[in-house]
Amino acid sequence: MQHKIRVAVVDDHPLYRDGVIFALESEPDIEVVAQGETALDAFQIAHDQAPDVLLLDMNMPGGGVNAVAKIAQRCPSVKTLMLTVVDDEDEVRNALRKGAKGYLLKGASSSELVNAVRLINKGQNYVSPSFAAQLIMSRGTGENAPSETLKRFPELSDREEQILMLILQGLSNRLIGDELGLTEKTVKGYVTSVMEKLQVRNRVEAAMAAAERVSGRRPSLK
Repeated sequence: MQHKIRVAVVDDHPLYRDGVIFALESEPDIEVVAQGETALDAFQIAHDQAPDVLLLDMNMPGGGVNAVAKIAQRCPSVKTLMLTVVDDEDEVRNALRKGAKGYLLKGASSSELVNAVRLINKGQNYVSPSFAAQLIMSRGTGENAPSETLKRFPELSDREEQILMLILQGLSNRLIGDELGLTEKTVKGYVTSVMEKLQVRNRVEAAMAAAERVSGRRPSLK
């Protein structure tokens, strides 16, 4: 019998929470084992139920970031996925640094939600593509942006920088390969090299590093 992914959902908006639970429970490999409304609920569920994946509202009572930090410290086996409406990008970056395994826009489709849960359960990280694009825009259109694109990643080759920009958009290795005409195995090798050179542990941290350095126009992918 296939092991089901045990998921908990913590959000203080009942209608949204019910919708998330319905979407998850419609999948044969996922079961929702608990739900709550506050940061205190989140930690209690993580401690008592130890779900595989815990979905947390960024702005719930008690603070989603506070819950993530406490869970990462005391219940490290529980993987957390932040839900956000993109009203505070610094908060999202902070949540990732505190231990969140990914973030998802609240306007995401049910299929994207399910995919994110499955990836995070497997130990991967998930970055919502549309939110990654928002990070690019917020970091790249300031008044102090240079008129010419500088080499933002001198440690990377041009191909590695191309791949990093696609990671920032939330693309998987397969989709990056489709975009650049490379095999998925080749892309995986480049991604490993990028993470080693940037001294980051995963794709989310790589995307964060890229967002921090991006200024001016985005590099050409040709």
